[in-house]
Amino acid sequence: MATINLEQWRDAIEQVLRNYAAIPYSYTQVEKETVFDRRQDPYLILIVGWEGHRYEHGCTIHIDMIGDKVWIRREGTEDGIPLDWENACIPKEHIVWGFKPPEVRPFTGYAIA
Repeated sequence: MATINLEQWRDAIEQVLRNYAAIPYSYTQVEKETVFDRRQDPYLILIVGWEGHRYEHGCTIHIDMIGDKVWIRREGTEDGIPLDWENACIPKEHIVWGFKPPEVRPFTGYAIA
């Protein structure tokens, strides 16, 4: 079994989120912001701005590192980001789809908790 390198995982999470945040919306002036905290380990992409006459503010991606697991709390991308992390260095048995019900997680092919 490979040695777990949490700093390498943090780097991978941040790089993947930066890549997603750099993709502009083509239909709105809403911007994306990344929020990273390596001490408490939440990683977010926020949206902020105006879409026509409506102000948008919210979280499209929320990741927490808890112990030796990467918990996906919210994942609002079209393609999904776990494969990006697997390709970077995070084994799928350490990625938890936290927004999926516990009884569904065994069928995701990823960690259950």
